[in-house]
Amino acid sequence: MNTTNSRYSLAFPNPKPILGMLHLSGGTAAQKLDIAKQELADLRGGGVDAVVVENYFGDKDDVRSVLEWLEGKYPDLTVGVNVLHDHRMAFELARQFRINFIQMDSVAGHLDPVADLDFAEELQALRGQVDAALLGGVRFKYQPVNSGRTEEEDLLIGQGRCDAFVVTGTATGEETDIAKVERFRSVVGNDFPLLIGAGMTVQNAAAQLAVADGAIVGSYFKDTHVDTGRVLAAHVHELMHEVETARSQAAPREGALR
Repeated sequence: MNTTNSRYSLAFPNPKPILGMLHLSGGTAAQKLDIAKQELADLRGGGVDAVVVENYFGDKDDVRSVLEWLEGKYPDLTVGVNVLHDHRMAFELARQFRINFIQMDSVAGHLDPVADLDFAEELQALRGQVDAALLGGVRFKYQPVNSGRTEEEDLLIGQGRCDAFVVTGTATGEETDIAKVERFRSVVGNDFPLLIGAGMTVQNAAAQLAVADGAIVGSYFKDTHVDTGRVLAAHVHELMHEVETARSQAAPREGALR
């Protein structure tokens, strides 16, 4: 097994992991931390495999605050970070705290060829400074396509820059097209992990996990099933029940990691 897949397997030992989002909602810094603590308890209680601390509603200081609170707690918890619009900060935090993985919305395709050369060199250096796995996006929601390359070319380039791809549709909460996942699979092969990045629900979990290696879930876990809501324990239990059923029924793909 190569180094890339070793990093992924170390971060996610369970088959078809589910990563729950901490969006850091709230009016003040103290409220954001309090809400994150409660939502983390509900996510852990419901059986998610990992959490992603993201400045979706909060800011970079809120991300740091949650990570500082988490440090030394829950040694069994797999922790990830996504600092939107500032991947350098994400790697800085991974050097300072116990971070198992970093999520980046785009690792290839979003820059013009000249800027992409500098980006690739910087990303390689940053990855060499941490042990965390990197989950990256190609043709990710809200990301531009400026490379001038085909999707296949960007996927092959991106495959060398991260440890797994996160696949989405065009918007938060929008169901990820299975055909897109299958298209990515045809390029990267069975031994490179693909995670659903948006739109997983109780209704589609089995179908999506039949072709993907796991998922990041945000909106469905909320009381409103919309990103602006609050994590509701019942929704976590509901989806994780479907996930466990899908895991028990899934036959490993030939050559797949698990």
